Amino acid sequence: MIKKVLVANRGEIAIRVMRSCREMEIKSVAVFSEADRASMHVRYADEAYFIGPAPSIDSYLNMDKIIDAAKKSGADAIHPGYGFLSENAAFSQRCDDEGIIFIGPSPSAISNMGDKITARKHMMAAGVPVVPGTVEPLTDEVAALEKIREIGLPVMIKASAGGGGKGMRLVKDEKEILNSIRGARSEAKAAFGNDAVYIEKYIESPHHIEFQVLGDKHGNVIHLFERECSVQRRHQKVIEETPSPLMNPGIREEMGRHAVAAAKAVNYYGAGTIEFIVDDNLNYYFLEMNTRLQVEHPITERVVGVDLVKEQIKIAQGERMTLKQEELEQYGHAIECRIYAEDPENNFMPSPGKITHITEPLGLGVRHDGYVYTGFEIPIYYDPMISKLIVWARTRSEAIARMKRALNAYKITGIKTSIPFLARIMENEDFIKGNYNTHFIEKNFDMLMAKEPCGRRCQDIALITAFIRYTDRVTEAKSNTEKHSEVSNWKAFGRKNAMARF
Repeated sequence: MIKKVLVANRGEIAIRVMRSCREMEIKSVAVFSEADRASMHVRYADEAYFIGPAPSIDSYLNMDKIIDAAKKSGADAIHPGYGFLSENAAFSQRCDDEGIIFIGPSPSAISNMGDKITARKHMMAAGVPVVPGTVEPLTDEVAALEKIREIGLPVMIKASAGGGGKGMRLVKDEKEILNSIRGARSEAKAAFGNDAVYIEKYIESPHHIEFQVLGDKHGNVIHLFERECSVQRRHQKVIEETPSPLMNPGIREEMGRHAVAAAKAVNYYGAGTIEFIVDDNLNYYFLEMNTRLQVEHPITERVVGVDLVKEQIKIAQGERMTLKQEELEQYGHAIECRIYAEDPENNFMPSPGKITHITEPLGLGVRHDGYVYTGFEIPIYYDPMISKLIVWARTRSEAIARMKRALNAYKITGIKTSIPFLARIMENEDFIKGNYNTHFIEKNFDMLMAKEPCGRRCQDIALITAFIRYTDRVTEAKSNTEKHSEVSNWKAFGRKNAMARF
């Protein structure tokens, strides 16, 4: 049984993993870089170990330092979170070699599904629908031209080792083909150290829908339904929800079966996500598999009632899953907004700096996964996402209303955030009706970027003014108390009322 887990990550996901560990009475170990000495995940853990300078390559991506910290702490297992080393087959193998349990899939599963071309081959063999395209890397530009003409424009040039929109080019004109291939290769090489690219038919009006899967080491695999992830900016998810407003029971069951088949095709165990691209007619195609916990996993947890991190830990220590597919169901509706430290009015540029005040949203059906606090300095070295705001309600319309309320209550000063941008999405008619795809932000850009005449900005100014007034009054009261007496305000108020009776 796992007794101590080192979380090879930082920020909100590190804290989220540690919370489940604490409920399971498992000790948690944090690692931190120079920039994260004061981070909340360091404070929350039972133990913490310094692993190097701020740049990720010298800290959170340094396998030797993380393994060394695990050995020093006596950790039985390592949870990689997401990002950093979470989908690194060499790290998974290194953990096995060192006798440390890797809370994630096998090295072979990561390798097979991490390379997009290899993954496509496995899915085709398993009978899972894939987007028409090539199944070998492009090596000859003349042959690539012929293949694109055969498939028909538009097409996507995609990096085989890619993700996050890097090494990706949309080609609509034959004149753009060669430059797009060269550009995608160059970007893929810089981002992933691998310039292999392939071709996929571009799906018009695409919807990005993913299925959460869980598999154990005994060959059992289930899915925990879908998440709608089509609100994206530059191929990066912004808002996710479940159930998807696009789906119906029949297509949900069919896609779920294919998601399970996809995981079984590579003997997958642990938590993973099968991502599909879906058109307006509900034709769907395998896109890729993420062999890790997803950023948006909390909305699945909320509507299904399953702690995915706990399940990961149980699976990692060899337990059989007790969850049965026929017993799982979605209850209610959940939405997640990713909160970024960036300035929407300045082309979404990162906004690092010190947080001078934060008021987190509370109330029924609200979950906040974050790691920042008043006085915390957001570093420039990592992803600018600082928290995730999740709401649940019985219906989608109620969930949208709850998210609007929560975003309005979420106050952060000292830095710029994406909160106002997200609040406008909640008020957009297309989003409210569930009538959107991956072009949503592009289509509604003017509306989403419009500056409010007052609205939330006036509320923020009022909040700041009230806070300043409050601190002034506290300082004044403290000064008067020190000068005159040690009587509390409550006692003084009581004496004043008592005197008024006579």
